Amino acid sequence: VRPMDLIEKAKSYYRAYERHDPAFVAAELAEGFTFTSPFDDAIGREEYFRRCWPAEPLHQNFDFIAVAQDGERVLVVYQCTLRRPNAVHPDMTFRNSEMMTFEGGKLKSVTVFFGDPPNGLTRHQFAAQSGAG
Repeated sequence: VRPMDLIEKAKSYYRAYERHDPAFVAAELAEGFTFTSPFDDAIGREEYFRRCWPAEPLHQNFDFIAVAQDGERVLVVYQCTLRRPNAVHPDMTFRNSEMMTFEGGKLKSVTVFFGDPPNGLTRHQFAAQSGAG
């Protein structure tokens, strides 16, 4: 995989969220895939799909603020617009940073970084509302 291929490959995962296409992502995950966020401690593939893919399409658009690659890692900063408000994001937008690590051209791990919860919620309240509590 050429270096620039991983940046485009990383973006393709977000486009799959926009299309609500978990099958695309499932086919592109490496063996032993893990997902980590402030509320998810290296959860595996099955838990990732249960927690991170809503039954109905939710993510309308990802606007890439910054994307950088270092070897097999791609750092992505994005602003997401949702299709509808929810308890966690009533204003229908949020911004995250994610470190995506690839192995053999497939996504091996994702680590999500985000700041303080919206609307003055504590981290515990935010975790409970997002289903991680």
